[in-house]
Amino acid sequence: MTRRWIVLLAALALVLVAGAVALRFSAVKGLEWTRVVPAGDCRCADGSEFAFWERRADPAKVVLFLNGGGVCWDATSCAFTGEHGESDFYDWSSRGVEPENRSGMFDVTRSDNPFAEYSYLYVSSCTGDAHLGNASQAYTPQLTVEHRGYVNGTAALDHLARHYPGATEVVVVGKTAGSVAAPIYGGLVADRLPGARVTVFGAQSGAWPDHPDFNAGVLDARWGAYKAVPAWAVDELAVRDWGVPRFWSQAGRHDPQLVLGRFDFADDPHAASELARWTSGSTLDVITANEAAIEAAGVRLHSYTAPGDDHGLFEFGKFYTIKVRGVRLVTWLGALIGDAPPGDVGP
Repeated sequence: MTRRWIVLLAALALVLVAGAVALRFSAVKGLEWTRVVPAGDCRCADGSEFAFWERRADPAKVVLFLNGGGVCWDATSCAFTGEHGESDFYDWSSRGVEPENRSGMFDVTRSDNPFAEYSYLYVSSCTGDAHLGNASQAYTPQLTVEHRGYVNGTAALDHLARHYPGATEVVVVGKTAGSVAAPIYGGLVADRLPGARVTVFGAQSGAWPDHPDFNAGVLDARWGAYKAVPAWAVDELAVRDWGVPRFWSQAGRHDPQLVLGRFDFADDPHAASELARWTSGSTLDVITANEAAIEAAGVRLHSYTAPGDDHGLFEFGKFYTIKVRGVRLVTWLGALIGDAPPGDVGP
């Protein structure tokens, strides 16, 4: 082979490699995130800076993703221990909780991802209050926790309304503890963007309790949630009567156009393990009772319950492989955000 041909082949190889890199960069570029630091009184539990993340795609379709991150309500569980702002109980700063280019619902290259074309606002919890709190709580003379989850979350909502005023579809997705307040945020989105179709999909908080002591002692006394949320979310309910399942019924009654759905693993050992003192019966028993109470209030709650003791969903390949009674979760979820919400699926 002559030197001329060797040079030509080498040049062609460089062109092909450059093309492959460009294609890969183009695909990855769609997953890039922009860090947004809102103004106002936003902060994490330790008083440090709060931020959320944005991925801009179709401005008419938006996912408001309320990340998990654990919860706390006493000096032990709320202590600022561990590294990178994370303890065994909750995330107390925004260090290390930024989104990654993950799999699951964040793999926008998959044709079966119902959110592939959506813009995302990714709101992590760093306040130990399930995106609900507005209180500065002194647990000891050395430990003051800023439970400002509701302040942080509504700052992200303000960004949504300001930068996506023409949105026609908004899906509020809540992960674990982040799904507790998801229906309240769904109602708030509907208030801010009345022209949008709003769907709420909360995953893995179906077993959270409706117990008077938890409602008054944690939601209100520790986190200040009862006083923080809008009037329609309380609607003259007494503090001890205002429990997590009622977030769904209050939101559905406030805006009957909301589409509400939830997902749980039937025997998830982590779903509400820290709340055991306020619950009784199996995880599935609590989930079933909560859903019955919500629907008894006249609110339709679409449900998908998978068998087993698994945990985790949105960032994993199982988001696409879970199938119960012949119905794939991702197909069911596509119907939930579509024009014909699906029937319930269970083990």
